[in-house]
Amino acid sequence: MASTGIRNRKSSSAATSDNDTYAGDDITNDNDSNDAPRPPKTFSNESGPRSAMSGNQVAKDEKRKSKFLVRLISGLGLISIFSTCIYMGHLYVCAVVALSEFLLFRELVKVRYNAYFDKVEDTIPLFRTTQWTWFSVAIFYTYGDFVSEVVQSNADLHYLVPYAQYFKMVAFVWYSATFVLTIATMQVGHIKFQLNQLCWTIVVLCLTLGQMKYIMHNIYNGLFWFTFPFLLVCGNDIMAYFCGVSFGRKFIQKPFIWFSPNKTWEGFIGGGVCTMIIAWYLSRFLAQFTWMTCPVNDFQLFPTALECADNEIHHMFVEAQSIFPPQLFELFPKSLVKMIPGIIEVCAVKSDEIALAAGEFLPVLFERCTSGEGSHTFHHFEMVLKNVYPIQIHALWLGFFASVVAPFGGFLASAIKRAYGIKDFDSLIPGHGGVTDRLDCQFLMALCTWVHYNSFCRLTTISVSKLVYHYNMMSMMEKEQFLEAIVPSDAVDHELLRRFQEYALSGIAHVRA
Repeated sequence: MASTGIRNRKSSSAATSDNDTYAGDDITNDNDSNDAPRPPKTFSNESGPRSAMSGNQVAKDEKRKSKFLVRLISGLGLISIFSTCIYMGHLYVCAVVALSEFLLFRELVKVRYNAYFDKVEDTIPLFRTTQWTWFSVAIFYTYGDFVSEVVQSNADLHYLVPYAQYFKMVAFVWYSATFVLTIATMQVGHIKFQLNQLCWTIVVLCLTLGQMKYIMHNIYNGLFWFTFPFLLVCGNDIMAYFCGVSFGRKFIQKPFIWFSPNKTWEGFIGGGVCTMIIAWYLSRFLAQFTWMTCPVNDFQLFPTALECADNEIHHMFVEAQSIFPPQLFELFPKSLVKMIPGIIEVCAVKSDEIALAAGEFLPVLFERCTSGEGSHTFHHFEMVLKNVYPIQIHALWLGFFASVVAPFGGFLASAIKRAYGIKDFDSLIPGHGGVTDRLDCQFLMALCTWVHYNSFCRLTTISVSKLVYHYNMMSMMEKEQFLEAIVPSDAVDHELLRRFQEYALSGIAHVRA
């Protein structure tokens, strides 16, 4: 049986190498040696490009148009589903994301299952069961953590506090049982293969649930933080395609990614430039809708209009005047900075020599540089953008990431397809393949959005509701210590302090005198 497994691996490897030149790529070769001969004279009366095509080439051209039509119709359907979910609210968006993660895991683990089906059938017990058990553990821990975060942020849900403290224990018990099941099902002669399969399962979980762990947080921080990066990646994909078709290999002949020959430098660069432009204007458009910008902390099947009060990130979605720090321009050559539209040169004005001679101290004055003015000495550059939403500045960074880093998620997916000799991960979406084929660039983008939001947008991680939540999780002694810490006994009347502590510890709404 072991030798059979070795032969299967070798034959699979050989098949992969034989198919490595075309698997996963939609390349049309008009110079195919198997093309049919020239069509009969019935085509001679036609004029234009089709009259010069062979019969096989005409068929390929018509097939290409048919594929494009199918992709267009499916794309419009996907847009309709996405728009409907955004309109219906946060809970429905989370449901679609959870379904997508289920399909992503299914498609990725199915790659190796199909490749080694003859090896695992009737030889390795519970092969797929262990994979889905690992997925259930990961999904429970990931979304359990998200639900716990929502409970902490909403005072109306604090009655769930007694149950939330057992969440990690349940997750650990589930993980331990899955670990034991995985080891117990290992078979002599297949251990190496099963270990490889375990590693593949863990990698798939890291690529999907690991990178998308905080996508639910992005949704509840405001639909903007889900919708905007999602559309950025879609826009980059579309613009890179059109730029590649229009200018591909006309300026740079060197291949961009060797295992994905359809990708070109012109498409990568052109798509990036267009994505930055889209980021600037799309963020301004979305910032005008409270449905996009307001955070929520509850689960509603029938959501109502959102009106969020001023908070620490509200100013980002309000039209303002943005001033770039002068230190930013010191990183670039002076001649290059002068070419930036809207840049202003600020000069220091020399102090009055008579006042200096008298020993008087005068503050340094700054004003806009005037050419030929002898009292002006260049000091720094300034750039003022009026009528700009601060979120547009953040959008440029997200647009840059969506253009430069996120596409490599798609390149990884292309490498996996080429390694296993498949064109698409699934056929669920006509003309597009599977869910992985459409969302391969979204994983890392979602993680980048969460990191950026918590690093540069929302700088605090505590709120009144979370503080109350953690207070309720304390023991009685810890509550007393906490109250003594926030209300020092030497600063207030002892009787008043005692009554306040009794009120806080008992939870009674009114304390009698």
